[in-house]
Amino acid sequence: MSIRTHAIGSQGLTASVEGLGTMGMTAMYGTRDDAGSVETIHRAIELGVTLFDTADMYGPFTGEELLGRAVAPYRDRVLLATKFGGLTLDESGKVVGGPNGRPSYVRRAVEGSLRRLGTDRIDLYYQHRVDPNVPVTETFGALGELVAEGKVRYLGVSEASVETIRAAHAAAPLSAVQTEYSLFTRTVEGNGVLDAVRELGIGFVAYAPLGRGFLTGRLRSLDELPQNDWRRTAPRFSGENFAHNLALADRVRAIAEKHDITPGQLALAWVLAQGVTAIPGTKRRSYLEENVAAAALTLDAGTLSDLSEMIGSEEVAGERYFPEGMKAIQE
Repeated sequence: MSIRTHAIGSQGLTASVEGLGTMGMTAMYGTRDDAGSVETIHRAIELGVTLFDTADMYGPFTGEELLGRAVAPYRDRVLLATKFGGLTLDESGKVVGGPNGRPSYVRRAVEGSLRRLGTDRIDLYYQHRVDPNVPVTETFGALGELVAEGKVRYLGVSEASVETIRAAHAAAPLSAVQTEYSLFTRTVEGNGVLDAVRELGIGFVAYAPLGRGFLTGRLRSLDELPQNDWRRTAPRFSGENFAHNLALADRVRAIAEKHDITPGQLALAWVLAQGVTAIPGTKRRSYLEENVAAAALTLDAGTLSDLSEMIGSEEVAGERYFPEGMKAIQE
């Protein structure tokens, strides 16, 4: 089993069609298991996964440190993607403000990420959340300088509007736009983002392609989640929303059973069929292997259509994030 590769955007970046999201290894999703996480990263490399995604605010800082240690023996075989500016962090990792796109902060952030990742270049560097107080052209002007200096190879932006994407791309060419995208979250289909990146030759990277676990079919009760898992209180997992969304996910499960694959594999295959890159996250080898196998699946047009029509975005109950988190998302 070896995963196929494709171009992400038109600037020269090529990676596996499925990467590995590593946020849950040190943040948000329960207890850490560093040894198991490193084994999962190494197994991903064996399977041909080349794109590994993290951010300075995962931990904070511990996500980059773990990933840097894990890939050190394989640095020239992998692409490291990280993000800055989702929140303002001081040198110790303390959150001291909201999204930050000031050029001075960009430079400080990249030096910290390079140090924690143990590398001399970041392959794909994203603005994690757009700073409403700094013109995006200023932020990407600074990022373009980092590309010229060789500290960053390719640029991206996360959860940005069409207007922001166009402005950023004009200031310094983008290779990727990263936004949540799954059968549960299809905002980018209706707000013009998918159309815009295709028009501009920018790659699209889908995070949370499994609906944060809903679409795997394994999660049946909140009691199955660790006590310190943020999903326990997330809007889509709260109260009546959980039962409603679980019923939606069961529609996917029914189709998966007909194809003799797991619901998660079906959901991932649907995302990949849209011509995008997916970065499902896991710290377990078994789930990684299941996810990677999905990249080899080819769904017929009828199944793709059935899935697309099965769950409308308006049917999913609850916002993706808490109100404060939604404020940082451009739609």
